[in-house]
Amino acid sequence: MAQPSAPIPDAATLLKEVADHQRKVDQTREDYTWHETVVVRILDKNGNVKKTESEEDEVFFVNTHEIDRMVKKDGKDLTQDQQAKEQDRVMKEIAKAQKTPPGQFLDKNEVSITQILSMMKASNPRREMIDGRSAIAFDFVGDPHAKTHGMAEDASKKMSGTLWVDEQNREVRRLVARFDDNFHLGFGLFSVGKGSNFTFDQKLVNNELWLPVGAQAHIVAHAVGVIGYRADVNVIDADYQRFHAQAEQTPGAKVVVPQ
Repeated sequence: MAQPSAPIPDAATLLKEVADHQRKVDQTREDYTWHETVVVRILDKNGNVKKTESEEDEVFFVNTHEIDRMVKKDGKDLTQDQQAKEQDRVMKEIAKAQKTPPGQFLDKNEVSITQILSMMKASNPRREMIDGRSAIAFDFVGDPHAKTHGMAEDASKKMSGTLWVDEQNREVRRLVARFDDNFHLGFGLFSVGKGSNFTFDQKLVNNELWLPVGAQAHIVAHAVGVIGYRADVNVIDADYQRFHAQAEQTPGAKVVVPQ
C-alpha cells in the first residue's frame, strides 16, 4: 500500500489506469452472482414518504451484460404465474445478451461506471482513508466535448462530483455525483431535475474482486402535465457467490440460469 508521503498520481494518468481496471472487472465479474435489494421511497413535495416499493433480484452476467431476475416484490415471493413471466423475460434478456457484443449496452439508455470515467474532467487530487485503505480522491465535472452514445451518456456530461480510487488496487471505491442542470428526455416531455444525486460503492469481495456493494440516489424529475416526482432509492448488494458462466459464452449452448 502506498505511503502517505508518496507523491499523489496525476489525475489523468490515474483515471486511465482506473478505467483499464474497471473494464477488466466488467469482464471477470461474470463469474459471480449475488443478491440485490432495491427500496424506492416516493416522496411528496415536502420530502415526506408517501409510498414505499421494494424489489429483490438475483444478479448475474451473460457475455459481460448484467441480467437481473426478480425473486420478490414488496417483500413477497412471486406467484407461480409471476415466476413464469419473469423466467420468460429473463430468458429473452439472456438471448439478447448473447447476441450483443461485450462493451455494448442492451439498452442505449444504460450507462456504466466505465463509461462515466471516460467522460470525466478531474481536478484537485488528494489522499484520504476509507475503511483503513488509502484512496486517491478527486473532484470531477462532465466533459462537454466527450463523445456519447445515448441519452444516459449525454446526461452524464451534466454531472459533477467526487471519485475515490483505492490506491493499491486502482479500483473505484466510491463515486458521488449530482446533476448540475436539468436534463431533458423524450423530446423534452420528461426531465431529470437539477439536484438529483447518487452515490455508488464498490469493495474488494472475498479478497478476490471489486464488486458493487450498494448505491443511493435522490431523484427529482418532471414531466409535462405531471407534478414533480421525487424519490429516494437505496440499493444493497450482498451474498456473493462464484458462478461459472461458460455456458452462456458458447453460441448455441443451453443456458443454465444461476439459482
